Amino acid sequence: MRTAPFRSPFEPLVKQPRRAVAEETRRLHEPAFDSPAFGWAGRRVPDFEMLTPVWTIPDGTLYLRFFKRVLDVTVSGLGMILGFPLACLIALVIKLDSPGPVLFRQVRVGQGGKPFVFYKFRSMFAGAEGIKKDFLHLNEMDGPVFKLFNDPRITRVGRLLRKSSLDELPQLYNVFIGDMSLVGPRPPVPQEVRLYKPWQMRRLAVRPGITCLWQVSGRSYIGFDEWMRLDIQYIQNRSFLLDMRILARTIPAVLSGKGAY
Repeated sequence: MRTAPFRSPFEPLVKQPRRAVAEETRRLHEPAFDSPAFGWAGRRVPDFEMLTPVWTIPDGTLYLRFFKRVLDVTVSGLGMILGFPLACLIALVIKLDSPGPVLFRQVRVGQGGKPFVFYKFRSMFAGAEGIKKDFLHLNEMDGPVFKLFNDPRITRVGRLLRKSSLDELPQLYNVFIGDMSLVGPRPPVPQEVRLYKPWQMRRLAVRPGITCLWQVSGRSYIGFDEWMRLDIQYIQNRSFLLDMRILARTIPAVLSGKGAY
């Protein structure tokens, strides 16, 4: 009798939904804007079909050009190995708590506007995204981002995962394969990017991250425009020391649970 091969909870359980990514790529039809500091292309992007990075900023130091990626691969690889038992436990609890997949997959916008498949442990009931429109009038966040403190779509286990940020654990896989970095602006969904103001587009100039200045400064307690300013401030001041400070501040921020919901 043949048995199905075992897969790590960090590994995508199904193939990446290329059709979904391609669809979002065609729909994400945003203009570029001129800015010498950020190397805007200064032209309209033809359907995003070529997935060519449009919003870029030079990596001026050896750390940004090489060692930041080495740090990402090393830490994410070790994190997946050491976190494997915890990931298995979380996967089991999610399955026992509510029906549905262990992982939540979503198309997000990465560096230069390139879409990618983003992974989290599922913290909502299956099909929750389909009824999101029914709760938009309750949004507690300004700007195009949707945040709801007592979101009824969140499961019992999901609330604990979000409060502890353990739902973000599968993003170590995104970091390992190069879609994300340990430190960088949080990746937005395409619907949010379509509503960005021109100056807010600059946050797409670098690879998105698991943690960032917004993450360690209060998260959901911070207004949308201030969140965008923090991201751009990070981009303009990227360095090894700044990344280390943000990573160090992430631990107490996660433990406090401030702004996590």
